[in-house]
Amino acid sequence: MPVYLDHNATTALDPEVLDAMLPYMQGIHGNPSSVHRYGRLTRDAIESARAQLAKLIDAQPEQVIFTSGGTEANNMAIAGTLTGRISPVLAVSAIEHASILSVAESVTSARGKLVKIAVNPAGQVTEETLAEALASQPALVSIMLANNETGVIQPVKQLASNVHAGSSLFHTDGCQAVGKIPVSYRELDVDLLTLSGHKFYGPQGSGALVYKRHVDIKPILYGGGQEKGFRSGTENIAAIVGLGKAAELAGQRLDTEAGQIASLRDQLEQGLRQMPQVQLFVPEGIPRLPNTLQFAVENYDGEALLMALDRKGFAVSSGSACDSGKHEASHVLLAMGVDPAIAGGAIRVSLGRHNTEQEVAAFLAELKHIVN
Repeated sequence: MPVYLDHNATTALDPEVLDAMLPYMQGIHGNPSSVHRYGRLTRDAIESARAQLAKLIDAQPEQVIFTSGGTEANNMAIAGTLTGRISPVLAVSAIEHASILSVAESVTSARGKLVKIAVNPAGQVTEETLAEALASQPALVSIMLANNETGVIQPVKQLASNVHAGSSLFHTDGCQAVGKIPVSYRELDVDLLTLSGHKFYGPQGSGALVYKRHVDIKPILYGGGQEKGFRSGTENIAAIVGLGKAAELAGQRLDTEAGQIASLRDQLEQGLRQMPQVQLFVPEGIPRLPNTLQFAVENYDGEALLMALDRKGFAVSSGSACDSGKHEASHVLLAMGVDPAIAGGAIRVSLGRHNTEQEVAAFLAELKHIVN
């Protein structure tokens, strides 16, 4: 049987999530904006999902804006807050996902300034590198909560405090963190937080932007004024219901699953350390996601290794799934100071709830066979 080890790209839809979605795909079909009973029924389902999601991240339901996924939420966070500003200054970390970097370049290309915040060799933004960026007085700072390639977790709470001291807004992309580790929007004290449902066994095409009321967000989609005017378009009820159910299940299973998956990651790491050809990108003493491990094999191209593993039934990644096909060295590793020749061979393994010790052992055995 094939072994799926690419859970940072997407996760399988949980059967309980599918069960929650099916009534809104087969029978319950009212438009949430309609005032009749069919409309009220779907509106109630959306608000229930909003409450479920808010509970997972320790926020208020009215702070949640449903979107079509993490990419739209990231675009709303950047473009929506900077629209109308004259020559805005925007600061983002050098290791952000493409959905941040691309929109950041777009909104500052014609006017404004984009500042990229450097990271240390462990892949973290430090108070020193942040201070350099804050000298430009950015209107908004965006630093991801957990990196999708290395799994490194940023000290967002402290960074947000420093940003707020300079009167800037702070956004964090939490797509890889929410549902995998405890995330408290209230304790992080960020202004904006992005999340994506298909990263924690919810449906693809579901996500949210969480915001504080003082943040002035201009819509990037115009029309009927749904989602309190922030996101026009008839709501994808089934996806929203699925996102809410996935959030509920994640809250129930988080502690147990995180420990089990971290144990598998440690088993994988120990096995890789026994292979002299392997270089691990594992920073010492730095918090990281329980499921993610990135490495490279000496003198082995990452794409070639990925395909060799795929032929043997192991699905892994050479970086972000959204950047697949570019065949370039990881911008994350390059920002960390990794040699481009080594960064070009990077492989990411991201584990999930259905992986087993036997699968990890089989992966290690096959990798050893391939590289030898």
